[in-house]
Amino acid sequence: MLTRLKVNGFKNLVDVDVRFGAFTCIAGANGVGKSNLFDAIAFLSSLAEKPLLDAALSVRDDGSHTGDLRSIFHRVGDSYASEISLEAEMIVPPKGEDDLGQVAKAAITFLRYKLILGYRQDEKPYAGGIEILHEELTHITLGDAKRNLPFRHSKSWRTSAILGRRAGGSFISTQIDKDQRIVKIHQDGGSTGRPNGLLAKNLPRTAVSAANAAESPTALLAKREMQSWRRLQLEPSCLRMPDAFSASTRISTDGSHLAANLFELARSPHLFPGWEEDGHAEKIYTEIANRLSNLIEDVDEVSVDKDEKRELYTLLVAGRDHTKHTARSLSDGTLRFLALGVLQMDPRVQGVLCLEEPENGIHPARIPAMMKLLYDIATDTSEPVSAGNPLRQVIINTHSPAVVAEAQDESVLMAESVSQVDSNGIRFKGLAFRCLAKTWRAELPGAVPVAIGNVLSYLNPHEQHRLLRLPTEAHAPDSIQTEGHFVGRVIDRPEIQESLFGDVSA
Repeated sequence: MLTRLKVNGFKNLVDVDVRFGAFTCIAGANGVGKSNLFDAIAFLSSLAEKPLLDAALSVRDDGSHTGDLRSIFHRVGDSYASEISLEAEMIVPPKGEDDLGQVAKAAITFLRYKLILGYRQDEKPYAGGIEILHEELTHITLGDAKRNLPFRHSKSWRTSAILGRRAGGSFISTQIDKDQRIVKIHQDGGSTGRPNGLLAKNLPRTAVSAANAAESPTALLAKREMQSWRRLQLEPSCLRMPDAFSASTRISTDGSHLAANLFELARSPHLFPGWEEDGHAEKIYTEIANRLSNLIEDVDEVSVDKDEKRELYTLLVAGRDHTKHTARSLSDGTLRFLALGVLQMDPRVQGVLCLEEPENGIHPARIPAMMKLLYDIATDTSEPVSAGNPLRQVIINTHSPAVVAEAQDESVLMAESVSQVDSNGIRFKGLAFRCLAKTWRAELPGAVPVAIGNVLSYLNPHEQHRLLRLPTEAHAPDSIQTEGHFVGRVIDRPEIQESLFGDVSA
């Protein structure tokens, strides 16, 4: 789980510091660069498993210089920043395996990872013009955990997510030795054992990406956590395809293997502790059908056909007239909704799920059902982490007024283009993420809440008359007052209501 991300010098992200909860909705106009935050998350994920060059080239390119490593560095005119700084605070899994199947156990599960990359003019084949200037992996103490998790959560959730205790120093550190930068990988025992020292300028990849269970189990689990940060781009063409028996049983980032994933859940009662084995498959299919019926009323059954002759799994949806339709005949919005429903049910899905404009293909009147599903995918921070409440997180971006209106106000960040000045005194347009007033982010040091007028620009009054009549049972938790804060939908906030419609009590 990614709880905080600080970015400097990456695309148009300069001095950006974003806190995340279990669910975050980032709203902003087209072209402000809000997708660059997803690019930064994806870049960190790639750096955890790929060489520096491959990770840099995998980043979405907004300009015409495809393959130009400098495109990921902040640019003003023809001048590029020389460094990119990325810092992430994360909760990692307590256990995992390395690539050889060796089991690793984290010394502590709340970590801070910092990486500074520089652009090198004298390109070398093994590093491709990018070098590591600083890499560091440290822990956040149990005593500091509550302060570093400012979003609303219960003590039982925190104590089930933050495990272990660290007595020593860093897991990865960077030091200067005879004018050379040395990256050191420390053993989990703290000061015991001699750390491995690596010459930073010669490293083709990050130290965390090379971690293994035997020497650095906590660093390995940081690597596994970052590898689990996925940017979902669910393509209808991929969602419609049947799957071979040999296909992966997990949905890919483009939506491939939906049928195989659902079939695997239906035949795997061991993934659902506490569930009865008898009738397990029927229960899985019924749960998915009930979820889909929130989007399409005429849904009676969801199933997967197992074709032994062709060795194919095919997704089927039947209406109340019992006519079965294959995935090929379903709408784009239905398929995306189905995929999210399967992800929500799959306890193996953990980490961060980033979705761009999840409302695509969804009728405005069904936005509440879609938002309810997204909230349900994310971990419930009022309950302990468990197989039924896995540690996973949802971050979406949107420019839809219906999505912003339905989102819980404490989960909303408004992406705004702001005027900034770089280190050379040159003014440029950067990106800032503003929270709403009287939410948990607004109480953090240096917080600048969004102007109410900028929120209103997303909430067209003509649209809101319709939104206010949407079914309330499909919403995320009802509006409540807690510790002087308003917690509820954005559209229900008193100042929004008064600004849109005047004094409704008159």
